[in-house]
Amino acid sequence: METDQEINQNKNPKKGFAGLKENFKQDLIAGFSVSLIALPLCLGIAIASGVPPLAGLITAIIGGIVCSRISGTFVTISGPAAGLIVITLGAAEAMGGAGAATGYGGYPHALGAILIGGLIMTLFGFLKAGKIGDFFPLAAVHGMLASIGIIIIIKQIFPAIGATSPKGEILEVALKVPNALISDSNYYALSISLVTLVILIIHPYLKSKIIKAIPAPMWVLIFTIPMAATIGADRLNMVEMPKDLFGEDGFQLPSFSKVGESAFWIAVTGFALVSAIETLLSAKAIDSLDPFKRTSNLNKDLIAMGTGSSLASAIGGLPMISEIVRSSANISNGAKTQWSNFFHGTFLLIYLLVGAFIIEMIPIATLSAMLVFTGFRLASPKEFKKMYQIGLMELEIFIVTIIAVLATDLIVGIAIGIAFKYVVLLFKGVKLKELFRSKYKVEIQDNTKTIYLEGFQFFSNYLSLKNKMDNKIDHYDELILDFSGVNYVDHTVMEHLEDYARIQKLKNNHVFITNIESLNPVSKHPLSARYKKYQDD
Repeated sequence: METDQEINQNKNPKKGFAGLKENFKQDLIAGFSVSLIALPLCLGIAIASGVPPLAGLITAIIGGIVCSRISGTFVTISGPAAGLIVITLGAAEAMGGAGAATGYGGYPHALGAILIGGLIMTLFGFLKAGKIGDFFPLAAVHGMLASIGIIIIIKQIFPAIGATSPKGEILEVALKVPNALISDSNYYALSISLVTLVILIIHPYLKSKIIKAIPAPMWVLIFTIPMAATIGADRLNMVEMPKDLFGEDGFQLPSFSKVGESAFWIAVTGFALVSAIETLLSAKAIDSLDPFKRTSNLNKDLIAMGTGSSLASAIGGLPMISEIVRSSANISNGAKTQWSNFFHGTFLLIYLLVGAFIIEMIPIATLSAMLVFTGFRLASPKEFKKMYQIGLMELEIFIVTIIAVLATDLIVGIAIGIAFKYVVLLFKGVKLKELFRSKYKVEIQDNTKTIYLEGFQFFSNYLSLKNKMDNKIDHYDELILDFSGVNYVDHTVMEHLEDYARIQKLKNNHVFITNIESLNPVSKHPLSARYKKYQDD
């Protein structure tokens, strides 16, 4: 009987031009389908970020056509992400103004920060920092993403109902939502937004193959563009595209005149760190969905996305990541190789060159409503329920991170979430010397390597354990992780170990966990944190 690895090797699609020839039809169809999803999302993300709509398309086009050829992944889609709206908008506002009403005053300076942030992200890849994705506690990362979702919802409600977006801190803006809904709504925009949301909500539940064949975002445009034409563009805010891509309102060069200001470097830090985290998380998530179970080269992907961000920003584009929603759609539409990403970028380029007049028929309310839906998915009640099911500590860290991000910003917020987990762990008895170094003993017998884990195993000392697990793993028939001496293991480590075992199995390496039953799970979730049964919880 064939092993999983043999089956995988026999069926894996070819790479390079051989892969293009072998999988041309499937990748072309997948790329076209994803381009229909990406078009309105790229436009909406750019407008929500306070920059021209063209910026989102630039990033997706470069991500598809250029970065697909150097990426370390197999079926991911590169482009702008909703998760970076908050940073881009904040950077533009802090350095000259965001949105058309301000003449996009902060746009060139934000591009400069994106370019440098991309270079730093590229440096992360060359320094083989792909492993930093294993450092952050998962509850804090999900809390950061949920807070981004909440911010997107609050910010995008205003254009979705045709009201003027107020300035101020996010909590101040949130307080103005009820009044805007009651007294400032443009009912034409509101009707378009409601139709958009209804389509996005019901599309997954419809059984018709004909309806399913067309992505939900494209159905949205099919319905809302005629609605806007009937209502009249004078009663709605519409997407505006440049008349000349090489003119004043076309491609934009970055500015570095704000390089001496703190706002510039805060933006650079945000672009580099959040882009890297989201790229790593997305790539690992898509690996788990890949039907061929291929393993991405995360360092190479950091280089590709960092380089792509810098290239895109050099002509007016947004920061780039491997985006999980479009990548999931890519897989579901039959993509086999990165050529589907290439085709996705090519189709978007065609839309830009020959279909700009159609793009200008899209009402902004449509794009804002789509982003409200995206934000809800990031911060849905299901996310809170999922954290609760994993364990009370995960829920606490999740909520603390959300509150911290809303009260401060993304970087400070996730730092507070991590600090909160450290405080909880210290109260549980973690020693300071265990914070960044896992405690274990190693025994080699015949062709079996056994690591006897001790003390506390959690997110920030996992990297030291992983280095020990990786050390000459191909030299042994088995790697055994013995948990009999462990006092506590957190959810992040449990999830990383499951992923590690999956990846090693594909390489024909066998990883076994023993004596885990000596630890008491904090919930019924299979990957929940666990502690010694005699230990006081």
